[in-house]
Amino acid sequence: MAIQVSLLVMLALVLAPPFIFSSPSPVQDPELVVQQVHKSINASRRKLGYLSCGTGNPIDDCWRCDPNWEKNRQGLADCSIGFGKHAIGGRDGKIYVVTDSKDDDPVNPKPGTLRYGVIQDEPLWIIFERDMVIILKEELIMNSFKTIDGRGASVHIAGGPCITIQHVTNIIIHGVNIHDCKQGGNAYVRDSPGHYGWRTISDGDGVSIFGASHVWVDHCSLSNCNDGLIDAIHGSTAITISNNYMTHHNKVMLLGHSDSYTQDKNMQVTIAFNHFGEGLVQRMPRCRHGYFHVVNNDYTHWEMYAIGGSAAPTINSQGNRFLAPNDISSKEVTKHENATEGEWEDWNWRSAGDLFLNGAFFTPSGAGSSSSYAKASSLGARPSTLVSSITAAAGTLSCKKGSSC
Repeated sequence: MAIQVSLLVMLALVLAPPFIFSSPSPVQDPELVVQQVHKSINASRRKLGYLSCGTGNPIDDCWRCDPNWEKNRQGLADCSIGFGKHAIGGRDGKIYVVTDSKDDDPVNPKPGTLRYGVIQDEPLWIIFERDMVIILKEELIMNSFKTIDGRGASVHIAGGPCITIQHVTNIIIHGVNIHDCKQGGNAYVRDSPGHYGWRTISDGDGVSIFGASHVWVDHCSLSNCNDGLIDAIHGSTAITISNNYMTHHNKVMLLGHSDSYTQDKNMQVTIAFNHFGEGLVQRMPRCRHGYFHVVNNDYTHWEMYAIGGSAAPTINSQGNRFLAPNDISSKEVTKHENATEGEWEDWNWRSAGDLFLNGAFFTPSGAGSSSSYAKASSLGARPSTLVSSITAAAGTLSCKKGSSC
């Protein structure tokens, strides 16, 4: 009996998480963050006459004009905007170079592999020695203060389980092709040098954000995954999703776990400068409970709807371009889920400066006319007529050393 108890204790220690993550408090006045985004956009617009490579996209204009970007990779961490602005990733750590594309052992990964880098306890800025396709054996469970930076190489995470950001903080994913992601199996997976544990089947998201904070996903190309392309649930917050190119997928982006999971009221997400392209069906995003600023995105394809939600989320849509499909029954941008009109008419959904093409229309709801909201909206995102140019470089970039990116 004593031996059995000892074995149970040892098993509990092995499977116990290395720490309990506490989600940060939400920004008390999210409209102030919206105003900061507008100030960043307007500042980039004012510089267009002086920067030959300027685009008016404040994230790109922060670093892409620098021909020495490769020597100052970690400077990217200071370029985010919105709710994920303070996601520094591995800015304050060493450069780690992925030299081995294999992922043979999720419990004991080899130095030089991507998995070995992301599980370390220290901050790391992870780059790639060459072009590579990484087929993960199990989901890639990241540790805090990590950046995956694919600039200068063609990096594909594809054909297996993909990226999991669970109960950690300060993560940047930049310049990676993430596609054809599959469910992970029941397996042991290491999430830090000193801990591994049993994982049940994963959903097959491209990027799964679970109970995490200060996350920035930028300039990635995502398509054709088993579940969502980018999902954020279980109290995740302080997130920016920007400059991504998303194609060929059904349920694109879920933000909020369930209508009954009220901890997601703290969720705050900025969705900016993305191109929602061909072959998409719905959820760009589908929101619950929290606050979602959707600014200067290009919606050129959807089959069912573009932006939806339930459980009374706040959706602040500004300066987007919505091109409706030809199907007469799918012209509406918005979808109020799981509620009668008597319920959703009080949800705060507003459109300001959006461009509606081919019969697209946005159904607003709620009062939404508080002084702070009106003040934020009046600053104006970049004009929606220029969205196609501001999102022209969405997705992964072809960055060459010694020249602007």
